[in-house]
Amino acid sequence: MNDVVLRAEQLAKTFNEGLQAVDVLKKVDFSIKRGEFVAIVGSSGSGKSTLLHLLGGLETPSSGQVTLLGHVLSQANDVKRGQLRNQYLGFVYQFHHLLPEFTALENVCMPLLLRDTSVKEAEHAATALLVRVGLGHRLAHKPAELSGGERQRVALARALVTKPALVLADEPTGNLDQQTAEEIQQLLQELKQELGMSLVIVTHDLQLAQAADRVLTMKSGVLIQEEPC
Repeated sequence: MNDVVLRAEQLAKTFNEGLQAVDVLKKVDFSIKRGEFVAIVGSSGSGKSTLLHLLGGLETPSSGQVTLLGHVLSQANDVKRGQLRNQYLGFVYQFHHLLPEFTALENVCMPLLLRDTSVKEAEHAATALLVRVGLGHRLAHKPAELSGGERQRVALARALVTKPALVLADEPTGNLDQQTAEEIQQLLQELKQELGMSLVIVTHDLQLAQAADRVLTMKSGVLIQEEPC
């Protein structure tokens, strides 16, 4: 049990569309071990992103529960979920979701400042990570002044600056050209090793999925396959 970072038990999610109830996720069970890289694949509408949102406490399940390092994330109130996300989780999305009015350095500092880390400490940690992802020369640039690949590198640095136990990534290379996507993929894997974190990626990129320790396949809200790579 001490080796398990996150556990999903009988996880289900139902959305109401008018008078009709739609079961998007159906009693999913699995766990993520410390340092493990898991890819979740499946066609559009299969429930992949919904599953990721439930794992990250961004949505609450209709039934079942998510346990994150001993904390029942799915039953926590909004404030507690926010604290747990900031303490243990990092998020990377297909679109960077950087704050446009802030510089790369300021964007990466944000998660640390939310922890009441001093500005000096936050800037030191954020600078070191931006240098590591190849953006030491872009600290003062705002998102609009960066390329798509550079923006995703900033987003990656922001997700990792708190040294999370688990990073959840939703199509992190889906909005990039092939060469840039491969660079981000390589960087993500290197940083996973360096920081000793667990990684869960929702992806359509089979090359990225093949690099995982395990691949989970979703179909119509059901986990239909789980296999080592």
